[in-house]
Amino acid sequence: MRGTTMAWENAVLSENEDDIETCLTGREGVNDGFEYIVGASKALREVLDLVRTVAPTDSTALIEGETGTGKELIARAIHEHSTRRDRPFVKLNCAAIPLGLLESELFGHERGAFTGAVARKVGRFEAADRGTLFLDEIGDIPLELQPKLLRVLQEGEFERLGSTQTQRVNVRLVAATNKDLAKLVAQNQFRSDLYYRLNIFPILVTPLRDRRRDIPTLVRHFVGIYAERMNKQIDRIPTDVMEALVDHSWPGNIRELQNFIERSVILADGNTLRPPLEGLKQAAGIESLEPITMEEAERVHIRKTLEQANWVIAGPRGAAVRLGMKRSTVYFRMRKLGIFRS
Repeated sequence: MRGTTMAWENAVLSENEDDIETCLTGREGVNDGFEYIVGASKALREVLDLVRTVAPTDSTALIEGETGTGKELIARAIHEHSTRRDRPFVKLNCAAIPLGLLESELFGHERGAFTGAVARKVGRFEAADRGTLFLDEIGDIPLELQPKLLRVLQEGEFERLGSTQTQRVNVRLVAATNKDLAKLVAQNQFRSDLYYRLNIFPILVTPLRDRRRDIPTLVRHFVGIYAERMNKQIDRIPTDVMEALVDHSWPGNIRELQNFIERSVILADGNTLRPPLEGLKQAAGIESLEPITMEEAERVHIRKTLEQANWVIAGPRGAAVRLGMKRSTVYFRMRKLGIFRS
């Protein structure tokens, strides 16, 4: 994969001479003990140093960073370098579970606890007993559920839904979020006591645009993976291609880069990677005109609709009809996006 010249390497390697030598001698991106975490930038090395520091303890770690920066990989690294490495690593994306089912997913339920509960269910805390529980998007846990989460973190005990019997567990929690929890606390959308309990050991994962040194390594890594899966031989990446990939801001971070490389390998004809760079240019143009995330765009759209409906949600002229949503969905999105009538 050394079909590129050193031009782009010299452009992105500017931290010190040792870093440059590491890259040019073929040892770039190798992280001792973290073989599945790719990159050699100073920012990434600092994160891995924090992982090595906190992993042997049982303390809660809070991983912060934008979507797509690899927070789950960092959480898994903490588990694999801990004394619990031979026990379960259980994960749950709190934003992916409907509000009414999240408590059951976390703590389990008894048969008959609610409509549809036809059998006892073990929650994620029980499944992670003596292991590690990774709660992604912790900022999306509703306020009414946060006291129960705080209790199990502090006391190691809880009750399943529909049960009065206390369950005890020994779980190490690693949480992650792409939100500013301190800001949510100030807005009364997140409990301060839970925030302080989660924020014992914060780890900030830097976005890809701030560690461009890792992009060439990641590109070659993903090209190798997808070329092997698709039974293709790709051994050259032109200089202009790599420069374009390094220059792009990658608002979706590593996940966006990975998906783009997969598409590029699918389109590759021959041994040279020639990705559809026009798509990156178009995305960059849109981004420069309208630097807004999907979440921000949704927040603006819902707030504007609420204002047009005079903050009336139900009824034939309410915001729910205008948005094409159920009333309960509008309330849920308002709570998640932090939309309140000022």
